[in-house]
Parts: sequence; structure tokens; C-alpha cells
Amino acid sequence: MHNRILRFLKEHGEKLDAQIARALNMSMSEVRNQMSQLSHSHDIVCCKVTRFVEGNMIEGLSCRISCDEPSATRGRKPGGSVIACPLNLD
Repeated sequence: MHNRILRFLKEHGEKLDAQIARALNMSMSEVRNQMSQLSHSHDIVCCKVTRFVEGNMIEGLSCRISCDEPSATRGRKPGGSVIACPLNLD
């Protein structure tokens, strides 16, 4: 049964508990119970989130595969080194 949740997260990435329950046709209590077991075994990482969709507040558990790192953001990163100007203007 745990394999279904792991397989779903591998295919679809980070999802809320309600989205997992709906997609796998499982009850919320069953999904949260299995997510708790998977989190305890360090197979997934879960955190409480609050999202606003069309002005409605949605609270739930967001989870992802534990070894799945979020993709790096584009653009300059803070704390980067500054390269000195190679031109001598004297």
C-alpha cells in the first residue's frame, strides 16, 4: 500500500494530502496514517502548509520523496562573489 503513495509522488512530485487521497481514491485518515509511517521511515518529507487558492485558505500536509531536492531557482544568487574589473584605468 505504501508503494502506491511513493509511486504517485515519484510521478507527480510534491502534493498535498488531499490531492493524494483524491488521486488514489483513499480516505484522508488512511493517507495520513501511511504518510506518517513513510515519514517515520524517512522515505518522504512532510510539512504543514497553508495555501490560498482563489481567496480560500487551504491547510494540509505537503509531502515529497525525501531524496527529491527542489529544483534550483534561476538568476543570480545572494552572496555571490564580486569580480574586480580587469581594466586598469590609471
